[in-house]
Amino acid sequence: MTSQDLIGQRIKTVRRQRGLSQAQLAHPELSDSYVSLIESGKRTPTSAVLELLAAKLDCSLTYLVNGVTAEQMHDLELSLRYAEMALVNGEVAEARRRYAELLEDGSLAGLPAMRQQAEYGYALAVEACGDLDEAIDVLSRLRDSGDDAVADERSVAVVLALSRCHRERGRLGDAVRVGEEALLGPRRPAWNDGLVELGATLLLAYIVRGDLMRARQFAAELVAAAEMLGSPRATVAACWNAAIVAEHTGHGEEALQLIERALAVQSENGEPRNLARVRTESAILRLRVRPGEAEASRDVLLRAHRELAETSASTVDVARCDLDLAKAEIMLGHPEKAVEYARRAVDRLDDRTAALRAETRLMLANALLLASKQDEAAAELAAAEELLQRVPASRKTAAGWATVARVLGDLHEDEASVTAYHRALAGAGL
Repeated sequence: MTSQDLIGQRIKTVRRQRGLSQAQLAHPELSDSYVSLIESGKRTPTSAVLELLAAKLDCSLTYLVNGVTAEQMHDLELSLRYAEMALVNGEVAEARRRYAELLEDGSLAGLPAMRQQAEYGYALAVEACGDLDEAIDVLSRLRDSGDDAVADERSVAVVLALSRCHRERGRLGDAVRVGEEALLGPRRPAWNDGLVELGATLLLAYIVRGDLMRARQFAAELVAAAEMLGSPRATVAACWNAAIVAEHTGHGEEALQLIERALAVQSENGEPRNLARVRTESAILRLRVRPGEAEASRDVLLRAHRELAETSASTVDVARCDLDLAKAEIMLGHPEKAVEYARRAVDRLDDRTAALRAETRLMLANALLLASKQDEAAAELAAAEELLQRVPASRKTAAGWATVARVLGDLHEDEASVTAYHRALAGAGL
């Protein structure tokens, strides 16, 4: 039903409840035929007519337009804000529950914009809980709904999240397809902040798919678009992800210049959580490009860790920073300290983040091996293998299996190491 049909249906229902005929409701300002057309959904009443009918029917204008009373509208808006706050604060299970309750409430039927907002938030919460298939289903319905309530900016955000979920699920072809359809189709839109952020997500899909030449070309286009727009939001998104592309394609110093530019802009204009995330990325890039500066990178990571703790960062963000600190400590020759950070990362995560949990257990196994704790390393490695077997095959899981194979080799488990290498090759599509 359209909103026009729903309004007509509500007017008809309340009129009958009041015991009025169409002629009685219409007199003297309107004709009974006009009221009939409104009730059948064939005419859209003006705001003035709706106010008049609400007064005649002794009901609220809010009810006629949205199907809820003013009090119900207030409660729904409050519930939506609480769900959004839970999501922003990293309380993803709580956010998922609150959004689900909202969507189960029939009151949203006549509130398409609010319903769409709740569905989008629910998809993000489900994604954060690790249920990527359900998130993809919800986001795909939102994208394909053709609902006028889906504003252009939110529509781009939906496609961005959908591409990201496909990428994390290992469906790299789908991740690229949905991004390119929105950005590079025959009716290519003019660049804006949201589209640059979508382009940054598409860049990561190119990288994971191994399409580095395309990623390099598109990164240059994205940075140029951000420069043309001149907005902090576009600049951070483009430079941040172009830095990752540059590092993957062997342009380490260029990568550092790009990430430092993103960090400088974010420091002046951005919110604290993203500032800490960009700072983390700058430190880990510097760690890989300039390993001789590992101590300085570690200090930057420690600062980012403190900043994350002071913001609404999720446990996943903090766990990733713990993981990066473990890498830095290994490079500095401090395996015991690396074990400490890796254990913290493992403890912060649950099985809903199986891929990241596998990565942290692999880091812990490697750190324990370097600390000459072979038995503990073997136990962590077994836990990592069990997690990797539950994650869809992708280049990311292929890298995980390659790490398993290397550590198994160091533990002199040669046959198991060969099996892990075969799994790595399969994950990479080879």
